[in-house]
Amino acid sequence: MPGTAKNLFTYPIKGLTAHPLDQVILHPNRGFPHDRTLALARPNGRYQPGTRTALPKQEFYALVSDPRLSGIITHYNPDTEILTAEVAGHQVLNTDLSTTEGTDEATRFFTRVLDLPPDQNPVLAREPNRRFTDANAAGDGPMNWVSLINLASLRDLEARTGTTIDPQRFRANIFVDGLPAWSEVDLLNQKFTLGGIQVKAVHQTKRCAATEVNPATGRRDLPVVTLLQRTYGHQFMGFYVEVLTTGTLHKGGEVVV
Repeated sequence: MPGTAKNLFTYPIKGLTAHPLDQVILHPNRGFPHDRTLALARPNGRYQPGTRTALPKQEFYALVSDPRLSGIITHYNPDTEILTAEVAGHQVLNTDLSTTEGTDEATRFFTRVLDLPPDQNPVLAREPNRRFTDANAAGDGPMNWVSLINLASLRDLEARTGTTIDPQRFRANIFVDGLPAWSEVDLLNQKFTLGGIQVKAVHQTKRCAATEVNPATGRRDLPVVTLLQRTYGHQFMGFYVEVLTTGTLHKGGEVVV
C-alpha cells in the first residue's frame, strides 16, 4: 500500500522555527528549497564569509547545544529577507537581513538570547548555493539530501517506551505516513517515488541530543537518543534521500515504494 507525505517543512535558519509548506518543487542536486540556507555561526569559529568547505554542526548555534533557541518563534521570508521573532506572543524582532544594519540587529538579538558576551555576536552564515544541514559535514552532495521521518517508526518507539514524542523533535523535511514501521531500513540504496518524483534512499539519520529538546518549551525533557538505544540497539530515526527527478510534491502526495 502506498504511503503519503503527510507534512512538509523547511527550516530557513538552522536551529530556528520550522515553516510548514503545502507544496514544494524538488530538483536533483538542489536540496529542499530554502532549507537551512542561513545559520548562526560561532564567532571566531571555522566559518568565515566566503567559506565553501563543509563544516560540522558544532560550528553553529543549534538545538543540540543551545535548546533555548526553540523557545523563540521565528519567521523568515526568503523573498523579502525579513526576519521576525516572537516570545510569549510578543514580537521582539523585525529586521531586514538584506541590509548590514538589519543583520547586525539580528545578531545582537541572538547574542542576548544565547546569553553571550556583548562582543561575541554570532555570525550570520550564508553562502550562495550552500546549505548548513547536519549532512553538510559529509560534503557537497549530502548537503542537498532531503530528510524524511517514517511516522510509523516513531509510533513504534512511542508504543514500546510508553512515551509521546512530538515528530517536530526530528526536524525533518518530509513526514511520511502509511508505510510499515521501520520499512525505511529496507529502502536504503533503493529508489521510490514521492508524489511522482523519483528519489533514492541513501542514508539513515543518527539522532543527537537536539531531539531531547521539546519544540514547544525549549527545554530538554525526553532522552530520545537513550530511548532509541535501549529499545532497538541503535540511535537511528529517519533517513535521507537524494532527489533524482524534478517535480512538485504536494502535502498528502503519494509515496510509492
